Amino acid sequence: MQSYEVLKEILKTTSAKQIAADMGLSLSLIYRWTETVPQGANTNSSNNPLDRVAQLLAATRSQSAPHGDMRIAQWVCEQAGGFFIKNAPTLPQGQGTNLIPATNAIVQEFADMLYEIASASADLQVSLAEAKNIRRRWEGLKSVTEGFVRAAEKGHFREDPAEKKPSA
Repeated sequence: MQSYEVLKEILKTTSAKQIAADMGLSLSLIYRWTETVPQGANTNSSNNPLDRVAQLLAATRSQSAPHGDMRIAQWVCEQAGGFFIKNAPTLPQGQGTNLIPATNAIVQEFADMLYEIASASADLQVSLAEAKNIRRRWEGLKSVTEGFVRAAEKGHFREDPAEKKPSA
């Protein structure tokens, strides 16, 4: 979904007039944010806020952060009451997408997280350092699981009918 489409959907349930008033902007600018921007058009003065965030991420790309500085996404998620977890890359079809090893990876991550929780709570309290380790394991589990789901959605765990052996 494009940024202007997200904003168009938001304006179906939220008053554009109220947004304009709360942000100290003109109503026409709020509506301009919901319009398709022609390719190559120089619209920096009216780029919608979502496009601006995307531009900021692009401006912070580096070799170590090919998608931009993730602290930006983390901050936006925190403002919305959430938490940012980077998606694991989708497993490429034919390269380690055997269902059993992929499932085992999720089970292992889950076991590792449970071990962190059990170890941390053995003394009937959880320190900040222990909470940080639990968080790290939880993020790892969500990331591995997301990679699995994305591979499944792309059909990487389905048998290829062309490779199916005829039954005798």
